[in-house]
Amino acid sequence: MADTNRPPGKTTVAPSVLETIVRAATLQVEGVSRFAPHPSGVDHIFKRGQSEGIRIKIKEDQRVYADIYVILTDKVNVRVASKNIQKTVNRAISKMVGKEVGAVNIHIRNIDYPETLSAEL
Repeated sequence: MADTNRPPGKTTVAPSVLETIVRAATLQVEGVSRFAPHPSGVDHIFKRGQSEGIRIKIKEDQRVYADIYVILTDKVNVRVASKNIQKTVNRAISKMVGKEVGAVNIHIRNIDYPETLSAEL
C-alpha cells in the first residue's frame, strides 16, 4: 500500500538560499558589524555580491558546511560572538531547511573601531 500522505516529487534548495539564511542569521548576532570578503581563487572575481563573506558547501554526507568571514564591532567579546554566530546559523539552517549542519566555521577578519580611536592608533 502506497503512502498517501507524502506528495510526489522532491524539493531542492539552491545554495543561494542557504547563503541568504546564513547572512540573515549572522547579522542578527550582537557584535557583528558586517561581512568581510573571503579569500578565494578566480571564482571570487566572477561571483561578487550576495555570497561575499560566506562560503557554503554540501558534502556527500548531505550536511551543510559554512565558512563565515566577519568583521566585529569593537565592544564585543570575540569568543562569545563567534559561538553565538555558530548557534544562530546552525539553528536557522536546521529550522528553515531541515538540513543537518556539519560545521560553521567563523573567520574574524577585522574589528571595526570608531574613527576617533583608529586615528589615535
